[in-house]
Amino acid sequence: MQCPKDRKTDLNSSVLMGQLSVRCCPDCQGVWIPPEDYVSWQEKQPEIEDLSTLIDRVLETDSMPAPTDRMASLCPYCSCYLARVKVSTKTPFYVERCPNCKGIWCDRGEWEVLEKTGLHTILDRLFSTDWQALVRERELFAQERRATIDKLGPELAARIFELAEILEQHPNGDFGVAYLMRRFDK
Repeated sequence: MQCPKDRKTDLNSSVLMGQLSVRCCPDCQGVWIPPEDYVSWQEKQPEIEDLSTLIDRVLETDSMPAPTDRMASLCPYCSCYLARVKVSTKTPFYVERCPNCKGIWCDRGEWEVLEKTGLHTILDRLFSTDWQALVRERELFAQERRATIDKLGPELAARIFELAEILEQHPNGDFGVAYLMRRFDK
């Protein structure tokens, strides 16, 4: 089995987290995760309950994409081109998966970021349209918060965010929002 990135270097057997059997490239330090090993390992992991909090953690995480991150990759099992999915850390990177056999490739350092953020146990979800839509929604929410802080300053922005949460929880909160909108509709 050869490295998906250079197709010349043999992958060596290794283990992640003491339990997950993988194949590593000694040159680029990428990791091939065989699908059957990942599924078996994943079944033993605890369920993630709050995806919004998980996504917020991902968006706030620093990462450094590997030099091989932008390279096209071929599956070391079946030679199909690997599908890519963006992981939206502060500096996004891409995780690849074979559309045929479902094996996963992580470039150097990507598994560590996935583990740090908690995404390592739900890699299959990263490739779903529902997950990608949820990430885009959270990214826009985070951008809106940053823009509000930039325009109003941190102190007033914090008060606005607090008021927004109070109004969201109140059964007639929409009345308060309408009141504020009328105040500024001049």
